[in-house]
Amino acid sequence: MTVWGGSVWGVLGLMALTACTPALSPQPEPVPPTPPQARVETPTPITPIIAQPIPQDDTLRIYYKRLENDLVNRGLLRTDGGGPDTPFTDTQLTRNFVRIALFDEYISDANGLRASPTESKLRRWEQPVRMSVQFGASTSAEQRVKDKANVTAFAQRLSRISGLPISQTDNDPNYFVLFLSENDRLGSEARLRQIVPGIAQSSLRAILALPRDQLCIVVAFSEPGRSEYTKAVAVIRDEHPDLMRKSCVHEELAQGLGLANDSPAARPSIFNDDEEFGLLTTHDELLLKMLYDKRLSSGMDAAQAAPIAKIIATELTGGGAS
Repeated sequence: MTVWGGSVWGVLGLMALTACTPALSPQPEPVPPTPPQARVETPTPITPIIAQPIPQDDTLRIYYKRLENDLVNRGLLRTDGGGPDTPFTDTQLTRNFVRIALFDEYISDANGLRASPTESKLRRWEQPVRMSVQFGASTSAEQRVKDKANVTAFAQRLSRISGLPISQTDNDPNYFVLFLSENDRLGSEARLRQIVPGIAQSSLRAILALPRDQLCIVVAFSEPGRSEYTKAVAVIRDEHPDLMRKSCVHEELAQGLGLANDSPAARPSIFNDDEEFGLLTTHDELLLKMLYDKRLSSGMDAAQAAPIAKIIATELTGGGAS
């Protein structure tokens, strides 16, 4: 599960698209009666994500179902939100907040995204969030109803926790939640360029070249030199089974609000790559409350934010363990 923050108006580049095509049997080459003429290529029309259904390979669905079963059987992907076995103090909450809200999980280089936690500025939304849920061609009608209901319920929860206005609408959306199969995602470049005009090549590559072991991703955008988010795109694999699907909704939608990093020390938390927890925890709710506390502001660095975060964390935990 991955979050990446980028600039909407990042440096643009050309992207070479490749496809695996079955080899054709050799055929006799016809002899042209006249010298070949230059051929004018007709531009391929841009098609939206929701196009004609593409035949699906069930390999990924089987793989992710087995992965979910394995995690659950090992006691992971917990849905209880934490309990007596996962206490934390105000000091731990502060440390986790600084590590998760003031560091980036990935950096961009010539090959795309590379895991390298790097200190950054505090980033969050300073405007209402308008979420639009969209699907690829292979998502069934029944599944779309379930996914929309899950996103709606969780968006309402995020809004209550953070105090940030969050609604689900297709009217001028600025936060796109895309449920895409492998084929749908690989064919989504044109749509991504429509959603985020001027999208940087590194952000495109992060979504289009998503490796199998990355379950989902969110890319949040801000204007150059600014820390306020103005747009975000979350991509969730359509091949996921129910719990893993819901887990991706929880982690990516929450990370897209500004909790951009993961920390192995954060517990109980979904912002931890050990997958112990599958759904947002009480600890994570406090992180969101801290992030959107008016005493903090976009653009603060760790040195500026940490003392204030400690005060807020002490208030939220009652001055001790939670």
